[in-house]
Amino acid sequence: MTMTARTSFYRWTSSLVVVVSVVVAIGCSSVPRRYIWMADTSVTLTSLSSDLPAHVGKVVLLGGTIVEEEQNEQYVFLHLKNRPLDQDYKPHRPPSLSGPEAGEYWVAVPQKQLPSNYQNWGRVTVAGRVTAERFQTEPVLLLLYMRGWDTSGKHNVWENIDPQYVPSSPLSVH
Repeated sequence: MTMTARTSFYRWTSSLVVVVSVVVAIGCSSVPRRYIWMADTSVTLTSLSSDLPAHVGKVVLLGGTIVEEEQNEQYVFLHLKNRPLDQDYKPHRPPSLSGPEAGEYWVAVPQKQLPSNYQNWGRVTVAGRVTAERFQTEPVLLLLYMRGWDTSGKHNVWENIDPQYVPSSPLSVH
């Protein structure tokens, strides 16, 4: 192999490695870029719970585990225990299980969009629009996007196809 051919081969190989690395990094993201761009990533459950009116209408990213659900004819309301997100938007236990980030929140989801295996998810990442509603003392988000991981590490995605529609709360949530 001549020196020019070898240099060309190394340049082509290194370019291929860079392109593959970028594709893998983008393709393996826990949250699609459009939700990251839409979201106010500085909002935490603590800030949301303490000043809900300041955040109404904003898109936020939160992590959690599903602890219970309530239903009416149109919606399923998932009750989530907060799990703060890491830099890759994957949920993890908070440093303190009794601290401010160890709170809970609700996510409203149209029933027609429920995946069959969501109850097997051990943890989830949620992109949701903050509503003015509270259930008990906890904030309610309207689902835009949710990624769930089951206990084996497999994941599924759940996306609301009409993010502009804000439902009214069912009577059981008031």
